This record gives sequence, structure tokens and C-alpha cells, in this order.
Amino acid sequence: MIHIFANYGGTLLYGLGQTLLCSLIALVFSLIIGTFFALLEESPNKVARGIARVYIEVFRNIPLLVITMFFYVVIPLYVIKVNGFTAGTIGLTLYTSAFIAETVRAGIQSVDPGQMEGARSNGLTFWQAMRYIVLPQAFRYVIPPLGNQFVNLVKNSSTLAFVGGFDLMYQGNAIASSSLETMAAYSAVGVLYLIITMPISYYMRYLEKRLA
Repeated sequence: MIHIFANYGGTLLYGLGQTLLCSLIALVFSLIIGTFFALLEESPNKVARGIARVYIEVFRNIPLLVITMFFYVVIPLYVIKVNGFTAGTIGLTLYTSAFIAETVRAGIQSVDPGQMEGARSNGLTFWQAMRYIVLPQAFRYVIPPLGNQFVNLVKNSSTLAFVGGFDLMYQGNAIASSSLETMAAYSAVGVLYLIITMPISYYMRYLEKRLA
């Protein structure tokens, strides 16, 4: 493995950068989209709840690779051409947002219903009550599962390797094929994934204890 780092360090670092960039973009947008659909699910509007439920069930129950391949193969045929990195990032964002939506919704339902009732009785609209009263409390409850989703997101970014996303896994495959040192190449990739995911796990534990 040391030999792999010594001879292919630049290639691995480039793949690591692509993985981090994809994960960061997907993390931000999946959190925004997931929270939005969680709010729609709790909305008093039946149409909004129906739209949110369809979105969540569709993207939660279709494999990530299928979603990614749809944007990589189908969309370019009929809409606009996208590269593997973009297709993978979009697929990862949509897939993860569905799980985050369910996580945030569970957090919202964990908040005492009296909080919403009290806010509404004081003149706040549904959306104002959610923004200022309910959501801040809900996110405190869902820090552990959200942390798991973030770690899974980083690991799931390896699907970019199937669409030429030049991520860490893609570079690992290329190194294994060219060097024929399969075990060492994938061990190096595994170590780099641990370098990304372990700090996230420990930080989420620290945050959970601090906010407890």
C-alpha cells in the first residue's frame, strides 16, 4: 500500500478531491431539499403532502445507481448532455434527500405538538412556526441519524466510478488495473475513505453530546 501511495499519490489525491467535492455539494443540497419535503409532508395542504410522499417514495426505493445512470444516459439523449461527475452528484443528491426528508420528518413529529399549537395561537403561520419553533428542536433530535446519512452519502459517492466521475473509487479501479496490485490499491482507497468518514462520525457524536 505504501508503494501505491508513493507511485500514485497524485492520482489518489485528485480522486479524493473529486469525492469530497461531490459529497459536499450533495450534502448541502440534499439537506435543503430533504428538509423542504419533510415540511411539505407535515403541511396541512393535502396536495403538498401527496407531492412530498411521491417524491420520497420514488427516490428512496429506486437504487442509487439506477438514478445516476438515468441522468448519465437518458437525460443527455433528450434534454442536455451532462458528464459523469454531474450525473453522479445529482443522483446522489436526490437519493440522499429522500432519506433526509424522512429523518427530518421523524424529528418534527418528536417535538411536542403543543409547541406548534402554542405558536399558532400566538399568531404565527404554519411556516413561521416550523421555522422558528419546531425545526430548531427537531434538528436536535435527528443529529445522530443525520450523521449516519452524511457518512453514507460519502460512501455512496463511489457510484461515480460507474459513470466516469473520476472520484476516489474510479481512480482506485484504474490503479488496480494498471498496477495489478489489486489488494494494495483498494486498501489505499479504503484508508482514504476512512480519513473522510471518521472525522464526520466523531464530530457528529461530539455535537450530539454538546446539544444533549
